[in-house]
Amino acid sequence: MRLFALGINHHTAPLSVREQVAFHPERVNEALNQLVQGRPVGEAAILSTCNRTELYCATNDPQAAADWLAEYHRIPLQSISPHLYTHPHRDAVRHMFRVASGLDSMVLGEPQILGQMKQAARAAEEAGTLGALLHKLFQKTFAVAKEVRSTTAIGANIVSMAAAAVHLSERIFERISDQRVLFIGAGEMIELAAAHFAGGNPKQITIANRTVERGAELARRFNGDAIKLDEVAELLPRYDIVVSCTASPLPIIGLGMVERAIRARRHRPMVMVDLALPRDIEAEIGDLDDVFLYSLDDLAQIVESGLESRQAAVVEAEQIIDARVDHFLHWVASRDAVPTIRALRDNAERMRRHEVERAVKLLARGEDPQRVIEVLSHGLTNKFMHGPTHLLNSAEGEARNDIATMLGRLFHFNSHDNSHE
Repeated sequence: MRLFALGINHHTAPLSVREQVAFHPERVNEALNQLVQGRPVGEAAILSTCNRTELYCATNDPQAAADWLAEYHRIPLQSISPHLYTHPHRDAVRHMFRVASGLDSMVLGEPQILGQMKQAARAAEEAGTLGALLHKLFQKTFAVAKEVRSTTAIGANIVSMAAAAVHLSERIFERISDQRVLFIGAGEMIELAAAHFAGGNPKQITIANRTVERGAELARRFNGDAIKLDEVAELLPRYDIVVSCTASPLPIIGLGMVERAIRARRHRPMVMVDLALPRDIEAEIGDLDDVFLYSLDDLAQIVESGLESRQAAVVEAEQIIDARVDHFLHWVASRDAVPTIRALRDNAERMRRHEVERAVKLLARGEDPQRVIEVLSHGLTNKFMHGPTHLLNSAEGEARNDIATMLGRLFHFNSHDNSHE
């Protein structure tokens, strides 16, 4: 069977589509058993996170996995087909290595995905769907991810506005985990910023949006809550960090609103990050003593300084992954030769036993031991050489030359040097 990775992620589908094919952790075991029972899928594992759902399978029919995914979630296959990707064999191995290393994440280099992949492997093992091939692939995947993270700077440099926002907040507050974070808006930039801040396990995450339902969808991904946009003025004093990015043509947060919030907070500092263009936060707010306001220009300076080194790290990581893919596929190919090797050894063992039994009988009849050893050795030699010599003698033309070359490599002699003797 061949390896396949089938999935849908934040690159190929919006959240509304990704939600349709997500798996609840408590139902993964049941789902895996359904996938392998009655279908041409020998081994399987499921990775399901807020940004991706992927099936890793050993099968000769990847379409069966796609059909099952739609059937399991009771949705028409054609509704998700435009968003699905299938990576066969080599591409599947490379894809898993890249995912575990954080190269395919919404937050480049983020470490959480590795733990999620380890959980996927454990779930498959518990379900009994993790065979020798996938088990080896997962173990190699974890080793590659560790190598990438330990030998490159893939996670060390800031290359996004969202990551820069976290970095600037950490300059003011020692630990994000002690802070409450308010996100204003629910678009792609806020989604990315929330993913970055969530990595620091803040005390509270709140999404404020004009459409509360959309805000609630995003908040659920990060165990947060949602409020209406017109509630921001009243609730602003509760939050230590405010990140805003909407399409509003006018500022959403004004000077008077923040002045009242600072008084209510008894002048505890507040970090405000404005990712919008035009601005969501009035520029004059940056003049307040207890407010640290950062604009897109401030974040751009940090991003620019980290971009060059991160790009170099990505190149290094890809080189490591390509080399490890070749190594793993060599191991997979060697597995294909195992039945032949086993049959070869079994055949040789039968010959050996037959000659030994013959030798024992000769010794029992009182034959000279020296002669018995000679008979035994000649018998083994003749049996072992019968197949190769018969094959060579029965071949003709170019086929005979190919066999002679192969035998020379097999027995470590130069067939052309001995052909004239």
